[in-house]
Amino acid sequence: MTDVVVAGGGLAGLVAARHLAESGRDVTVFEQRSDVGGRVRTTHEDGYTFDRGFQVMFTAYPAAKRELDIEALSPRTFTPGATIASPNHRSVLSDPLRNPSAAPQTLLNTDVRTADKLRLFRLQRELAGVEPVELLSRGGTTIREYLADYGFSKRFVERFAAPFYGGITLDRSLGTDSSIFEYTYKMLSEGEIFVPADGMQAMPRQLADRARSVGATIETDAPVTELETHEGEVTAEVGNETVTAESAVIATDPQTAAELTDIDAIPTEPVGCVTQYFALPTNRAPTTGQRIILNAADDRPNTVAPLSAVASEYAPAGMELYSATFLGTPEEGDAELAAEVRAALQSWYPNASFEALELLRTDRVPLSQFAQPPGYRESLPDPTAPEGNAVLAGDYTRWSAIQGALESGKVAADLLR
Repeated sequence: MTDVVVAGGGLAGLVAARHLAESGRDVTVFEQRSDVGGRVRTTHEDGYTFDRGFQVMFTAYPAAKRELDIEALSPRTFTPGATIASPNHRSVLSDPLRNPSAAPQTLLNTDVRTADKLRLFRLQRELAGVEPVELLSRGGTTIREYLADYGFSKRFVERFAAPFYGGITLDRSLGTDSSIFEYTYKMLSEGEIFVPADGMQAMPRQLADRARSVGATIETDAPVTELETHEGEVTAEVGNETVTAESAVIATDPQTAAELTDIDAIPTEPVGCVTQYFALPTNRAPTTGQRIILNAADDRPNTVAPLSAVASEYAPAGMELYSATFLGTPEEGDAELAAEVRAALQSWYPNASFEALELLRTDRVPLSQFAQPPGYRESLPDPTAPEGNAVLAGDYTRWSAIQGALESGKVAADLLR
């Protein structure tokens, strides 16, 4: 018998395990896959690094600063701002205070009017004085409504906000709760976005190492298929084994958590995306810089990220690696989507040649986030919703982001200590 069973070795479960073990509890994590990470996974192949879907980390996330040793991850940072692209036209929008070298490009940017640039600066100053946790309790309108109420022009919304925040929320219509916009805009203004040199899965692996270092046990290839709570005891079916514990943390994916607990409030309606990875010889690659490229014309694809320009470790010498993300779950085949990416890149960089652009991999991620319309937090399950000595840990108890997952693990641990 162990003190605590943790079902799921994703970000939330690993954080919960570490804090519980630090408090002296005997903790065992059961993860169904062969490695930890949950939705945060990385594959290394032929010298390339492929994260499962385009994912980045925010250095300003409070839980990231608490739970991770960011410097040990060898962070490779994106340049602040973005490149706004449309056929035969590109422009740069950045924060002149954080990226002074881009100030002339930002000031001369005709895709975003001066009045909108000033509104961005004013909003940045306003949010600087608000605690992050307070921002999540605000909202109640869509991001599109919020931007309109603040005075941003339709031109700004369609050319910058829709593709940029469409990439963050996987919702180019900007129908997501405005609290997500305020929170992430504050994080972007106060920190950097990065990928670890060894890929995004380096984060859960670091969390697992930290949990083990304080005494937690982590078993992989060990799915929890059934969980029952009794008075003062929890019984978990793990493969062909029955494990008993004083309490449990349910930190699986939302669908599995709903099946284990019968809690209807767990959001199981997925928001997905498709991310394709492409290689291009360096001597044929256009100069993109280290910014995310936004498709200002449409969402085919929504964004392109020059990954190896940001993290040289993501591609072998002499090659560049790009990711292109389509929102939702498009029905087109891999080759059809790749043709759209090639056409978009050629239109954005007409002086470059993309004949040698090679599709390496396509990740179709049906569950990347859960839907977060205005007022979504009111319907989320409380961590204490399960019966008996069991608690929930997952971004679906907070908000759909790495910050939400990390924070939920700490909250679950605090409830059981």
